Amino acid sequence: MKKILSLAVIASLFSFGTFAQKKAEDKSKRPSPPATATATVNGTVITINYSVLSLKGRTIGTDVEPKAGQVWRTGANEATTFEVSKDVTIAGNKLPAGKYGLFTIYNGGEATVIFNKTWDQWGAYDYKEAADALRIKVPVGKASPVADKFNFTIDASGKVTWVWGDTSTSFEVKTS
Repeated sequence: MKKILSLAVIASLFSFGTFAQKKAEDKSKRPSPPATATATVNGTVITINYSVLSLKGRTIGTDVEPKAGQVWRTGANEATTFEVSKDVTIAGNKLPAGKYGLFTIYNGGEATVIFNKTWDQWGAYDYKEAADALRIKVPVGKASPVADKFNFTIDASGKVTWVWGDTSTSFEVKTS
């Protein structure tokens, strides 16, 4: 009888552990759902994973990020990730193959685009400049038409562009 009771207790502990495990989140149910932009340029795979923001009548810089002069995760939710399968050159600077957190600082007509070695983080709350692999400065252009939804594209030449509201930001990824 003691053996049966002991086995029942052990079995219930194992089943409790199974039920207590956290269920995987369905990110597609978030208000800012996940999206991916990907392209293969001269044999180099470029992949950007981000979460889609929507303006919904709000004003960028006042009601929603990005705010001028502040590090922004370049999307919503987790930090946006930028991944290249081979070493590349961006704005004349080498960036080794790998996965990076993609952050942006807007300052008027110019933006600082940041490739940070710590890609697995929520937003920019734990962003540390010391982990930056590369920073580049790019001009900020006007988007036409105005884009309610935040969106990344990568064209066949390696030009990475994101638009949101009336702004458009781009940089070139050069491959070997």
